[in-house]
Amino acid sequence: MKQDQSINVLGGALAPCSNHPLTGFFRDGHCNTCAEDQGSHTVCAVMTAEFLAYSKYVGNDLSTPRPEFGFGGLKPGDRWCLCASRFLQASDEGCAPLVCLNATHARAVEIVPFPLLQAHSADDSNSQI
Repeated sequence: MKQDQSINVLGGALAPCSNHPLTGFFRDGHCNTCAEDQGSHTVCAVMTAEFLAYSKYVGNDLSTPRPEFGFGGLKPGDRWCLCASRFLQASDEGCAPLVCLNATHARAVEIVPFPLLQAHSADDSNSQI
């Protein structure tokens, strides 16, 4: 698997999304992607209680720990590389999480219009990685 060039939606180097919990298609802390990443795990999202409930409702339970997979479950405030299509779906339903633009891969805009990502931008200055 070859990673796509690590550029963010702002045109700069892709910043880390989260190491605690460890996220990303490659579990490298970044929202890197490649041709095999059919879900396009490219949006660095800040979890909210509303989004986690929505995600569970639509069949992707991100909040329940799954120790057999080394997954402790997400809680509000955690950053996670979210599938671009799930972000778009949540936005359409009015419950999209905030987005860390400097940690969101440029390929996200193949699915999510950049103005929509901008509209959900989080202030990265105080976020923990």
